[in-house]
Amino acid sequence: MNKFSGHGLQAPALSLTLVLASALQAPATHATAGPPVDPSPGIQARISGLQLPAIAPIKPLLPAELLANLPPAPPPVGLPQLQSQVSCPSLQQRVASVIGGEAWAWSFTVADSGGHLLADINGTQPRKPASNQKLLSTAFALDRLGPDHRLSTRLWRLPDGTLRLTGQGDPDLALPQLQRITKLALSSGGSSGGDAGLVKLQLAEEPSQVWWPTGWSVGDRYQAYGAPITRLAITSNAIDDAVMNPNGRLQLLLQRSFRSQGGSVQLSFVPGSLPIPGDAVLLHEEPSTTMHGLLSLANTESHNFTAEVLLRQAADSWDLAEAARRQTVWLSQQGLPMAGVQVRDGSGLDRSNRLTSRFLTALLLRMDHHPYAREFVGSMAIVGQRGTLRNLYKGSSLDGQVFGKTGTLTGVRAISGILQTSDGPRYFSAISNGASAPNQTIGALLRQVQTPRVCSSLSAAAF
Repeated sequence: MNKFSGHGLQAPALSLTLVLASALQAPATHATAGPPVDPSPGIQARISGLQLPAIAPIKPLLPAELLANLPPAPPPVGLPQLQSQVSCPSLQQRVASVIGGEAWAWSFTVADSGGHLLADINGTQPRKPASNQKLLSTAFALDRLGPDHRLSTRLWRLPDGTLRLTGQGDPDLALPQLQRITKLALSSGGSSGGDAGLVKLQLAEEPSQVWWPTGWSVGDRYQAYGAPITRLAITSNAIDDAVMNPNGRLQLLLQRSFRSQGGSVQLSFVPGSLPIPGDAVLLHEEPSTTMHGLLSLANTESHNFTAEVLLRQAADSWDLAEAARRQTVWLSQQGLPMAGVQVRDGSGLDRSNRLTSRFLTALLLRMDHHPYAREFVGSMAIVGQRGTLRNLYKGSSLDGQVFGKTGTLTGVRAISGILQTSDGPRYFSAISNGASAPNQTIGALLRQVQTPRVCSSLSAAAF
């Protein structure tokens, strides 16, 4: 994965029409993340002879009674809130006809910019969202960190002369950055005494027990898309497959870098949460790409590692359970329908995540009225043109008209986003858990939503 430049834009909330015009010019990122699938027999054979940290039983991150008792928070002053009653019977009938006898497998919700619920099939049914979960992580990160935020990898000199390397999970950290860090470390010393040219360097990192969310399957952990989540991750801890021992790889690369520059290093690991002493000196900082680039990597290319890091940084905690709790509280403060929502990770690879199509539609509506709406919508894939939607519905009436986030797991297909129509933007979420031809059905549903004046009685009030 190479460093790439994004456009960190600052702007008040814009209409989707302007967003479409600006985001079409944003460069696509180049990281790849294959879709989560069941491991092949060959992968299973490789897995069987290896030892991995035990997968602990999944525990609720928030007690059910606490979620049930969260009052429905009003949206921020002046912003629309998704209504609970369907207000466009004609579109409701069209949508029901498209889904037909597979309604048991579907949740579909669509709303306009005024919060009118235009159509809804099983919109309050919690379902596995797959990578639609990334919409939560990116919205949370953009709101809490802002559009100018960058992840940092920092080299410190401690009071005793020892150096410490700290990181925030930059997904593009690679050999060029390590070489610069090595050069600075050698020129700055690294010990209060001892052998000349020997640098004592601490690496602040998470313990191996928490490299993977507990709900990620063993098979996924061996794939590039299921790479371990660490603070100092070289190329996102993935090459062709996941790097199963990222600490060992980091040590090896650093030792080689020091030797190539005529020095030597004594490496040790310390907890990632260990505070930096107040009198430590910051020697060097390697910033990540812009927030626009990070959001696009998570949403346009569906990069799991980046989404997980954004959740942890936005929550200011690398304890996943605590990060999920803080994100859930933030979501409830946005006036969103929280019933049935379960946050287990930041990427959607955990099969225990649960979202509803009404919740996702309400989140998209909220974020399109957010001060950073331009950055949020501009980070998504575009039907027929960019990211994970580049090959879908190409050449159809939907081509270039949908900014969305895809999600795919075995038996799960989800697309949520914003559809531009002649009647204005439509916020939608389609989640299938077990449908026979989900892409075809979602395309048919969105073309029904595109029908001009299908909800004409609402047009004057909504727009």
